[in-house]
Amino acid sequence: MKPKLLLRIAAILMLLHTLGHSVGALTWTQAPNAAMAAVIGAMQSTHFDFSGKSVTLGAFFSGYGITMIFVLLFISVLLWLLSNETANKLCIRLLAPLTALLLAMAVTEYIYFFPVPAVLTALAGVCTLWARVRIGSSS
Repeated sequence: MKPKLLLRIAAILMLLHTLGHSVGALTWTQAPNAAMAAVIGAMQSTHFDFSGKSVTLGAFFSGYGITMIFVLLFISVLLWLLSNETANKLCIRLLAPLTALLLAMAVTEYIYFFPVPAVLTALAGVCTLWARVRIGSSS
């Protein structure tokens, strides 16, 4: 496969991840049962001081989730843009750290969340690595 196609596949995989994450991040307060409702209620109502501001774990959870929507979307766009620049030296240099980021995210997602996002991110990481190897072998 050509590097351009591999990076576009990675971009689409990460966009799918972004969409799934967005649904979860924007609906996490909709509890499926009473036990979860109690936990969510406590997360949203228990305040503590952080850097001089009264906050809740629920607000932190929402903030991290929304921030990750932007991070995942950025990764998707970056992969797509890099797919058009596979002969560019900057693209080539960016693919190694981007691969490392994706694979590290996949491990973290597998350990702390669940398999679907981990598999999507791992596949994107493998496609990105494969694209980098293909670029290296053609230059």
